[in-house]
Amino acid sequence: MAQRHLDPMNPEAAPGEAPAEALAGYLRAQATGFLRALRTHRETGGGAAAGAGESSEAALALRRSARRISGTLHTFRPLLDADWSESLRPELAWLSGTLGREHAYSARLDRLVTALNRLSGATGFPTQPAGSVPSARTAAARTAQAPPAQPAPDRGTLTVGAAKAGALLDRQLTLARTRAHSAALQALGSSRFHAVADNVAVLASEVPLTPTAPTADLRPLAAAAHDRLRDAVTGLPLHTAGRPYNAEALIHGLSPDTVPHPQDAPWHQVRLLLRLHRYALEVLHPGAVPVDVRLLAAGEALNRHRDASEAASAAAAAARTPRIAPATAYALGVLHADQRHEVEAARFAFQQSWQKEAVSTS
Repeated sequence: MAQRHLDPMNPEAAPGEAPAEALAGYLRAQATGFLRALRTHRETGGGAAAGAGESSEAALALRRSARRISGTLHTFRPLLDADWSESLRPELAWLSGTLGREHAYSARLDRLVTALNRLSGATGFPTQPAGSVPSARTAAARTAQAPPAQPAPDRGTLTVGAAKAGALLDRQLTLARTRAHSAALQALGSSRFHAVADNVAVLASEVPLTPTAPTADLRPLAAAAHDRLRDAVTGLPLHTAGRPYNAEALIHGLSPDTVPHPQDAPWHQVRLLLRLHRYALEVLHPGAVPVDVRLLAAGEALNRHRDASEAASAAAAAARTPRIAPATAYALGVLHADQRHEVEAARFAFQQSWQKEAVSTS
């Protein structure tokens, strides 16, 4: 039964008598949702204090619709006007990325502050007494050699720098969030965005299908999206992710590079392909996408992986701040290692959910 949910080639998963109409109907619905969210965003003042909550929800709804339209244009591009779809997709990706940064910075700060308080044993930012502590490099090394269940830093030493580490993260990520908010407002008022909105408005009433689309079958294209996901998962080191906390992988993750660690990129790609596969299923099953708990668990694990990976990068970036105290650097080193442990735990969770699928469908 579970395999039927994941196999778009299964005849039972086929849309009704008019596959092209199912595709067009899905795109029209997403375009309508986009325009509705845009109207709400404008009516709530685009983030003014009086309607900040509604405006934030509207921005998230804009992102959801933009992602789904872009993903659907990608998966089913042979059935859509090529010039139109290829020009709209990157613009939707730009919009989605721009609108998502403010929320991402806010969530990252919450995650790091929560982890810092958990590691230091505090309910809030602890106070900072005077004294010298080991370097961040020493903290990372100690954490990598800790028992596999969780990082085991020197709690007393960590408390020394936790307050300043938390304050530094708050300053950096709040500033980044404020800039992202301003950038989003600027984008929504730009001529570039108005061009995107105009195209989406046209899409809400008329989908530019190719002449052959009315007789085409959607299932092979949806199956290709599933195959791309499966092939990408095959390239992951799932054997290495077979333990919940992998010290060997963690050591490789403690990279001093200022760019995201290259070992994370394939996992981020799988997350993207899983999302495209899910959108394809939404097209095939309008209004009633079958629920597959393994697919949901895999997606949740990859979301956790992305969040922990980006949080670890933020902690590492903060640790490179010039002239910070050794205590602060130590706390940030422990925090970075803690988030890399969370990366490995998320990989293990994904491996467990995906291997269950493989066993049940073999």
